[in-house]
Amino acid sequence: MKVRFYNGKILTMQDGCEILEGMELHTQGNTISYIGEPKNVDEHFDREINLDGNLVMPSFKDAHTHSAMTCLRSYADDLPLKEWLYDRIFPLEEQLTFEQIFWFSKLAYMEYLTSGISACFDMYIMPEAVASASVEMGFRTVLCGTVNNFKDSVDQLEEYYLKYNSYHNLISYRLGFHAEYTTSLDIMLGIAELSQTYKSPVYMHSSETKKEVTECIQRYGKTPTQLFNDIGLFEYGGGSFHCVYISEMGFRIFREKDLWIVTNPASNLKLASGIAPISDMQSMGLNIALGTDGASSNNALDMFREMFLVTALQKYKTKDAAACNAESVLKMATVGSARAMNLNDADVLDVGKKADIIVVDMKQPNMNPIYNIKSNLVYSGSKQNVKLTMVDGQILYEDGNFLTVDANEVYSMCERLKFSSNNH
Repeated sequence: MKVRFYNGKILTMQDGCEILEGMELHTQGNTISYIGEPKNVDEHFDREINLDGNLVMPSFKDAHTHSAMTCLRSYADDLPLKEWLYDRIFPLEEQLTFEQIFWFSKLAYMEYLTSGISACFDMYIMPEAVASASVEMGFRTVLCGTVNNFKDSVDQLEEYYLKYNSYHNLISYRLGFHAEYTTSLDIMLGIAELSQTYKSPVYMHSSETKKEVTECIQRYGKTPTQLFNDIGLFEYGGGSFHCVYISEMGFRIFREKDLWIVTNPASNLKLASGIAPISDMQSMGLNIALGTDGASSNNALDMFREMFLVTALQKYKTKDAAACNAESVLKMATVGSARAMNLNDADVLDVGKKADIIVVDMKQPNMNPIYNIKSNLVYSGSKQNVKLTMVDGQILYEDGNFLTVDANEVYSMCERLKFSSNNH
């Protein structure tokens, strides 16, 4: 399929946030084939989209989530992390079926698309259910290992790694485990060996609460980040989700190993875990990406809400209105998140890159007047401004319509498959 986007604005994210006016962008198959001045050549396109002044930009990537946790949205609210996880979430996750994960993943993909998200870094069980739902809808998913003391194993992680890295062009797989507090040292050492065998990065939840860090120090005499580094988990890169409580030593490890910090401001706030020191991380030049976390702790899969929260919370935390500016936040949500997920071929808009693109509607009240588009996107933008989301050269969402899935079927199936009120 060949698509032409013309008569609009283009934000490539290649060098900062410069807006290209009067240019057009073409896609062919799943890649971007042209960005430049309008051509005076009679070229055939399957679709020509008159942007009418609207903005084309790289799609957002959700660098940490648990998609099928839409099944538990609003099920266990107003609880602290440990009680929420151990008493309410883990018991029901043990009961989840393939069918539930398949349909509730589709529900999540629909929500991502409405927020301009074309790919997610999905840490969840039953990867076959997740991958098949993703491929069927045309959504891009990077699967992340979920090993802990009661789910999966190191051998199964290796099996998944080999299978899902040659499964489909929309699917890839990264080594990972749940967290230090749910995973034995023997398992972590086994994953470190896998990482070194395949020269592959490793990802995990880490330093989400003070209690988690304190208990890790009591067990091992070091913080989670120091432990992971000392046992060889970061020899080939990777990163951690949340990172609310990182020590100075931890920061040095992240810088030396070129690791990724994936911040999840809405989830951390809702669970009262804390506010990650993102401004400090930025001042150290650390790699930062942005994720929503799952819909049972957030409860929305909305990148605009995450972008506003990450900057507003840093301004509050540092008492500095200039902290964590809009341009840096846009980089986290697009370029940073893509690279944290190893989607380096879908990070910016450029010829030869993957056609993972969104169109932002500038003809709405919250986007006017236009002095600074990047500020509008971060400070006043919302899901209502996402006019179109293209993944791998295919338009999956446009003007409120889902083009590769029957939305009513998904709603009906999810209502049928949700847990009964007796589980409360």
